[in-house]
Amino acid sequence: MKRQRFYSYIFIILFLGAFLLTRKSHQNKNPKNPIPSKINPEITNIVQNISALNIKKDILKLVSFRQRQTTSDTVSNRTGIGAARRWIKSKLDEYSKASGGRLHVYYDGYLQKPASRIAHPTRIVDVVAVLPGTQSESKNRMYIVSGHYDSRVTNIMNDTSFAPGADDDGSGVAAMLEMARVMSKYKFDATIVFMAVAGEEQGLYGSTHFAKEAKSKNWNIAGMITNDIIGSPKAKNGKIDSNVVRVFAQGIPPHKTLCPRERMLLRTGGENDTAPRELARLIRETAQKYVPDMNINIIYRNDRYLRGGDHMPFLAEGYPAVRFTEPHEDFRHQHQDVRVQNSVQYGDLPQFVDYHYTANVIRVNAASLATLTLAPARPQNVGMSITKLTNNTTLKWDPNREPDLAGYQIVWRNTNYPYWQHKKYVGNVTQFTIKNVSKDNYIFGVEAVDNDENVSPAVYPMPVQ
Repeated sequence: MKRQRFYSYIFIILFLGAFLLTRKSHQNKNPKNPIPSKINPEITNIVQNISALNIKKDILKLVSFRQRQTTSDTVSNRTGIGAARRWIKSKLDEYSKASGGRLHVYYDGYLQKPASRIAHPTRIVDVVAVLPGTQSESKNRMYIVSGHYDSRVTNIMNDTSFAPGADDDGSGVAAMLEMARVMSKYKFDATIVFMAVAGEEQGLYGSTHFAKEAKSKNWNIAGMITNDIIGSPKAKNGKIDSNVVRVFAQGIPPHKTLCPRERMLLRTGGENDTAPRELARLIRETAQKYVPDMNINIIYRNDRYLRGGDHMPFLAEGYPAVRFTEPHEDFRHQHQDVRVQNSVQYGDLPQFVDYHYTANVIRVNAASLATLTLAPARPQNVGMSITKLTNNTTLKWDPNREPDLAGYQIVWRNTNYPYWQHKKYVGNVTQFTIKNVSKDNYIFGVEAVDNDENVSPAVYPMPVQ
């Protein structure tokens, strides 16, 4: 009797397990309820094709030019910033040829007058490669990824001494080049701009020029990522965090006067839901899917104290932009003359770069860019109804124009929690009510979802009556 009862229990357990698995499988196949955690095999291929060996070769080549200070030699083909930018362009031209000419490569420069860190008139030249989007409704939406190819030593005006710039910012330029190499072989709905900028150490000149030009031409830059110092997970005290990268994301911008949306963010507790921070959240979620060994440490700041990066001019022009930087910075290897002092090696040398770590940071970049450019645009005019007192929450938004749009999902979290905790796919509608979830207790957002379950960054709703 005991044996019969034992087998009966086993049968019941197996039956329930089979039922639950069948039910889950059925839910996953339901087109009306797409699961946002679906893995896109194309993005997986992109991530897997990022090569640490290529990254190492590119950084060593950049170091071989010896001096990439913004005002350094532009005539020599062996040393100086001129030789470096011609080599960068030659690599991008090579990738363009391999892509059948789809990658459009060019110089974008201007003449900078003497300034506090520019001793004489100097041509600031960015090297740009554009991979046009293929969907007519999305091709004008663009995402930029950059690194700066200029380097420096202790004296910012010194443009002749050995300034290897392996980590700052050979690692960021290598990131841009490796992503251009891999991603130019694929097609994306929206446009990707790969860019190596100059003049960063002198005052963000190259990125400022590009951002101002973009604003004057009304370009739709939906997101910008700069990679600056992403080459080492090791701290000065020897601590190694090889699975962590920082992403700096600005909140309310420090303007003297705030625009109506910024004031409303503050009034409604949405100061943590600016476009840069929603971009950072999407990067974190993307990393969890495609590079699960990497942890994204979102820093709720524009940048580090006393420092800045090429995302800042884009933020100044109103574009969402974030900065990737290694978890710990060893300042003996930044902005230093190459020397040995008290038995300690100073200088930004390639021996201090961890190429496997750098490759993983680049994989996070590539997966994020691919997701952003395959996904629909962020929903527009997202609002939250506040017409009456209720414990339900009603959200509304304008319809997207993409032909492969599946619908929308609503996300929410506790007001004191940094990341989205709940998601509900609501279909291809422009209004939906979440019942028994009070707008007074949670932060909400709306995301657009396409047929392949690529998801846009969330948009925080403004109150509407």
